[in-house]
Amino acid sequence: MKEELLFCPLGGSGEIGMNLNLYAYGEPDNQKWIIVDVGVTFADDSVPGIDLIYPDPGFIVDKKDDVLGIILTHAHEDHIGAIAHIWPKIKCNIYATPFTSALVREKFKEKKIDVGDHLKLIQLNGSLDLDPFKIEFVTLTHSILEPNGLKIDTPGGTILHTGDWKCDQNPLIGNKIDEKKLKKIGDEGVLAMICDSTNVFSAGRAGSEMDVRKNMLNVIQRLKKRVIVTSFASNVARMESVFYCAEKTGRQISLVGRSMHRIFKAARECGYLKNVIKPIDPRDAKNVGRDKIIYLCTGSQGEPLGAMTRIANYIHPDVYIEKDDAVIFSSKIIPGNEKKLYKLHNQLVREGIEVISEENEFIHVSGHPNREDLRDMYNWIRPKSIIPVHGEHRHMMEHIKFAEEMQVQYPIEVENGDIVKLFPGDKPEVYDKAPSGRLYVDGNVAVEEDSRSIKERRNISANGVLDVTILVTPKGNIHNKPIFNYSGLPIDNDEDYKYELENIIEKTTRTFSLNNQNQKDNIIDAIKISCRKITKEITGKKPLTSIKLIRI
Repeated sequence: MKEELLFCPLGGSGEIGMNLNLYAYGEPDNQKWIIVDVGVTFADDSVPGIDLIYPDPGFIVDKKDDVLGIILTHAHEDHIGAIAHIWPKIKCNIYATPFTSALVREKFKEKKIDVGDHLKLIQLNGSLDLDPFKIEFVTLTHSILEPNGLKIDTPGGTILHTGDWKCDQNPLIGNKIDEKKLKKIGDEGVLAMICDSTNVFSAGRAGSEMDVRKNMLNVIQRLKKRVIVTSFASNVARMESVFYCAEKTGRQISLVGRSMHRIFKAARECGYLKNVIKPIDPRDAKNVGRDKIIYLCTGSQGEPLGAMTRIANYIHPDVYIEKDDAVIFSSKIIPGNEKKLYKLHNQLVREGIEVISEENEFIHVSGHPNREDLRDMYNWIRPKSIIPVHGEHRHMMEHIKFAEEMQVQYPIEVENGDIVKLFPGDKPEVYDKAPSGRLYVDGNVAVEEDSRSIKERRNISANGVLDVTILVTPKGNIHNKPIFNYSGLPIDNDEDYKYELENIIEKTTRTFSLNNQNQKDNIIDAIKISCRKITKEITGKKPLTSIKLIRI
């Protein structure tokens, strides 16, 4: 049997977020696997009570004895957010650079999971030998510290897994993209490039953090009152820019939000942010003049529990905002967040607060490659095959067209679960399908989308809930009246509604003997159907209904 080189995404292909990619090498019945990234995505209102979603790892968990390690490209949540959920099922070594390692260790600490010495530190531009995989970390530029591409050498050929990246000539923190090293990789020959597709529709270049800093300073210099900047906490270069602007404008700075403090602490531990002014506690910032303070806070996407929303609603314990203050949203409006974010913008404007965003000022650049950045990478690497990932289907199809324009011989369209044979063969191709899906973090438990808890919660969200308790006497009669508890139902008159329920329950129970234990389930089902029917007639809703028969 011939040895094979395989690629299989379980998450992040056909969607932006929750990246989980697999590579395998060996004979079909004796293959070794590595995992690249284990990310999450964030739930929307369609799944009430759910915050996080991550790829179902079942396919690779079944092969855990053949997993050589998890390699993390960088510390964004869509690349590391599921590590504490998935690692306990595999318990292999995890490899990451210092900043990513610091944040991963915090995740295990929060979950009270002992990762022990399984978390292995890789220095920037370091290498790793997981026979038959030889992996070289390639430092790129992105909107977070220490973003890495991976050069993966195998006996079947070399793969470049770009991770998230862009071409930033002035990234402020860290080195600019290593064009010389990438050209060398290309010269040595690349069988396949697995590449970021996020900004494939955007012309030109993504832009530089240095340009954002210059313009942000101009904006803040003209503001005369309190300034609040909200951004992604993970963007340490942007964080440093806000510190820089505070110092240059004679203001003090205060960090607001747990994530902002966590990232600041991790960056400092890894040797970054050493020359910035010292932030002050938000409680102490209350004593600083309005024109002498900048708050840097979380909640740039209008998250209901984010610091920015709490500040705007005047319920934050430490930060107060008032007329003529300014809020700078130094972040992209992520698709899907427009509604809640514009609601927040409107709320602030109505209060007489100036709102500055990417819509009216140049105060944000993306961390992903625009078309000219992609063109550079293609010219440097010149891969035989390209597999677009990190995008919705529309992004990936556009990326395929772009690859064809760039004369790539074999562009391959994939979706989650596709198994691509990169070697051997005349050309790479999708040749099999792995089981894939999503797991929803419901409290402390991972459940599937069609789980009972999610279905019931959706039902409650749409139709409300009705709870009926019926006391049954030893003679088999209803004692007094049934007890009703309900919520989420549009009831105009409680007494009329209860009267109708009592009537329908009495009529329904006449056809049964309440003392007959053998008929108990039938009685409960009949009462449930009757109560839902009468509620539907009165309210138009069919609530989740619970019936309890209690014998006294």
